[in-house]
Amino acid sequence: MLRVGGKMTCMACRNLVSNNMGVKVCIPLQKLHPLSRAIHHRYSNQQVPPHRTAARHISTMSRLPMRPPKPPPGSGGRGHQQQRNFWMLRIAARILRLRYIVLGSAVGGGYTAKKTYEEWKDLLPDFSEYNWVIPDYIWELSEQIDLEKLAKALPEMEEIAKLLPDMNKIGENFAFLKSLLSTGIVTGASGLHLLLETASEPALKAADTSAPASTEASDKQYKKSSDKEKLDQLQEELLRTQMKYQRMLERLEKENKELRKVVLQKDDKGIHQRKIKKSLIDLYSEVLDILSDYDSNYNTQDHLPRVVVVGDQSAGKTSVLEMIAQARIFPRGSGEMMTRSPVKVTLSEGPHHVAMFKDSGREFDLGKEEDLAALRHEIELRMRKSVKEGQTVSPETISLSVKGPGIQRMVLVDLPGVISTVTSGMAPDTKETIFSISKAYMQNPNAIILCIQDGSVDAERSIVTDLVSQMDPHGKRTIFVLTKVDLAEKNLASPSRIQQIVEGKLFPMKALGYFAVVTGKGSTSESIDSIKDYEEDFFQNSRLLRDGMLKAHQVTTKNLSLAVSDCFWKMVRESVEQQADAFKASRFNLETEWKNNYPRLRELDRNELYEKAKNEILDEVISLSQVTPKHWEAILQKKLWERVSTHVIENIYLPAAQTMNSGTFNTTVDIKLKQWTDKQLPHKALEVAWETLQEEFARFMAEYKGKDQDDIFDKLKEAVKDESIKRHKWNERAMDSLRVIQHNALEDRSITDKPQWDAAIQFMDETLQSRLKDTESVIQDMVGPDWKQRWMNWSSRTADQHIRNETKNELERLLKLNEEHTAYLANDEVTTVRKNLEGRGVQVDPVLIKDTWHQMYRRHFLQKALIHCNLCKKGFYYYQRHFVDAELECNDVVLFWRIQRMLMITANTLRQQLTNNEVRRLEKNVKEVLEDLGEDSEKKKHLIIGRRVQLAEDLKKVREIQEKLEAFIEALHKEK
Repeated sequence: MLRVGGKMTCMACRNLVSNNMGVKVCIPLQKLHPLSRAIHHRYSNQQVPPHRTAARHISTMSRLPMRPPKPPPGSGGRGHQQQRNFWMLRIAARILRLRYIVLGSAVGGGYTAKKTYEEWKDLLPDFSEYNWVIPDYIWELSEQIDLEKLAKALPEMEEIAKLLPDMNKIGENFAFLKSLLSTGIVTGASGLHLLLETASEPALKAADTSAPASTEASDKQYKKSSDKEKLDQLQEELLRTQMKYQRMLERLEKENKELRKVVLQKDDKGIHQRKIKKSLIDLYSEVLDILSDYDSNYNTQDHLPRVVVVGDQSAGKTSVLEMIAQARIFPRGSGEMMTRSPVKVTLSEGPHHVAMFKDSGREFDLGKEEDLAALRHEIELRMRKSVKEGQTVSPETISLSVKGPGIQRMVLVDLPGVISTVTSGMAPDTKETIFSISKAYMQNPNAIILCIQDGSVDAERSIVTDLVSQMDPHGKRTIFVLTKVDLAEKNLASPSRIQQIVEGKLFPMKALGYFAVVTGKGSTSESIDSIKDYEEDFFQNSRLLRDGMLKAHQVTTKNLSLAVSDCFWKMVRESVEQQADAFKASRFNLETEWKNNYPRLRELDRNELYEKAKNEILDEVISLSQVTPKHWEAILQKKLWERVSTHVIENIYLPAAQTMNSGTFNTTVDIKLKQWTDKQLPHKALEVAWETLQEEFARFMAEYKGKDQDDIFDKLKEAVKDESIKRHKWNERAMDSLRVIQHNALEDRSITDKPQWDAAIQFMDETLQSRLKDTESVIQDMVGPDWKQRWMNWSSRTADQHIRNETKNELERLLKLNEEHTAYLANDEVTTVRKNLEGRGVQVDPVLIKDTWHQMYRRHFLQKALIHCNLCKKGFYYYQRHFVDAELECNDVVLFWRIQRMLMITANTLRQQLTNNEVRRLEKNVKEVLEDLGEDSEKKKHLIIGRRVQLAEDLKKVREIQEKLEAFIEALHKEK
């Protein structure tokens, strides 16, 4: 064994120690070979006595140690003799110990090797996570194609080798050509010579060594020029090779597209055993559609990934998106704003190239030009419809899905182009609105920002780059796209600026990747295929790619589409489960709030509540048909008299009562009634009927509410009632027929029996009593409180009331003097009253005197009429004799009987119209209003409101989002 620095080391490390045994060598264990340290130093922790500091050979394979000195006298020499007698045994024991060292080394080495293998194995990545890189058709082909049979069908390596060229002969030919060049047989072929010589061999010297110095200089100059030509030739060859492989890839992709189309068509027909329900991207798009309508109060924000396409106006955003979708689906304009609202496009694979809106079942065949034109027109109409009046852009999202063979699966959102100046015809806040819409989409930490920059304009004029750098300062989720590179190369004097742009050195923003694309020549009639061919031809002949300013993977929209799709799905896999957990927590919070606040109510969302309210309203309308005819006629008669009584008393009865005899009274009444029937009465009657129908409708609603009505329906029911009434129009022919019926009723004057006479007397008495009561109230308000009220209530009259009271007293004296006075005061009478009042110190205006007289005479007349009504209670006998030779005339009772009979007949007619026609028409109107409101979600949001409604809506949305997310995550794991 060997001792090094106080440690024990093995014979395998012997060469690491100096041969000078007399010098102390300190080599730490860490400096030894790792394998030696692991295998041979398992017992290196043995401690050595401190006095052994020098390295000594104590192995059994070396010479014996020197003889120690003899012991001092008197010791007897026992110790030395014993050591001398057993040194052979010690040597044998050490030799036997070698087997343990070898055995321990073998065991330890095996364990260490196994542990090292496990560590290396753990360091290897899990390649199962990258299965998504392999296209889907590979897995499908692996299911349909028997790989073992295919492998057996392949030829053997010996047969393939026969088809390959003989590399040995090719090498001999190259060697022969090289020897010719070296011997000078072939002259002027230095460029070819340089191509043939290998990197390890030096360049051959010229054959003619006796040439002068001028010839050598010319050869060097020629060699330099030939080197440059060789470099150009190599670059051109590299570019041709890249383009060749690019065309091969496109041909294979086209074949792959046709193959996938056939496979998908078989799946649609049910030939393939695997059932295709909904594609992965369709499930993800449904989640995004639900989230776009979801407004959470629990701050569960939508952080699911999508590709946000932003750029300056007319920078080519829409063109890039169309190239990715492989169809010209968007409306186009020259320099004007065409994208007026966000358009969410879900790209997925399918057997046919079609497009469809989220809320429509129509499929647009993108292979037909007429369907493409119809789709562009529909998108433009939806954009203009979403823009509110007075605005230029709208934040409402239009959802569109595009399917086709070979389309990369992703979700893109095309936003309105960023502008620097608001032009005429735009709303003043257009610029700020576009900025807010763009920021709302880009502030999503998982959104991939596809920043589109116009390469044909100066980079300093870009606005979107500053906006993107604010939202993603580190460029962790931004992909920069330079469009119109063909115009940029043509117009720019220094193409190096394009190189600076795609290398991220010109703009302050940072990005994950930089791409340069060409989206056509600017003509709206170009097809996608022609644009692809033009893009390929441009980059094949462009000096940007030839001079190395652009890399092959940075050009064409095809490479851009692949890169964006990879970033999109990578972001989806990294964030979708976190979003699912967030919505799971939000669902728990919402359910807890519902249980605490509404423990006995079902979770009905706005649509379910609307259906419940709709049924209640229809039940209430049907209840109108249960109203009895007696109730209808009583309420109609009462309301109609309330509406026309003032006109009857003031315009018919009072003027007729001023006549001197019965003939003139009846003539005046007939004329007044005829005029009233022709102009006002039918219209008033229909107004009363319509108001009665409304009141009864509202009464039934109120009665139903008293049972188990929910107060959150009040606003909705009021809106339904108002809109139904607004739409309802009474039958126009009803007025004409009602006019004839009323005219005939008023023409009849024959009271057939005593009960009818008594009913007319009672009706007249009630009417006059009511009018007298109203007149007394008006007079009381005019003159103020009397002495009793002033004494009891401690109140007093105002100055105007005092003047009116004095005027009233003066007019009462005038009526007492002449009880048969007419309804109007003469001018001399007004002057007399005014002078009498001035004599008592009361200054009064003539207008006030006439106004007070009108109320005083009205009261006087009603009092006299009531007295006359009481006298006529027994006047039916005189009526039958037509009041011949009778001192009592009761023509006013006949007038009230005619009015009463007209009211009864009118009420009966209106009741028939209500029950037979108008109630049914009202029910129809109510149904139409309810159907219209059911289709208008915005109105429902304003009519059915409350925390309970919003909580149920949030619960429904969160549950739906969580279920969709879980289904999507399950499908995502299966795809891996």
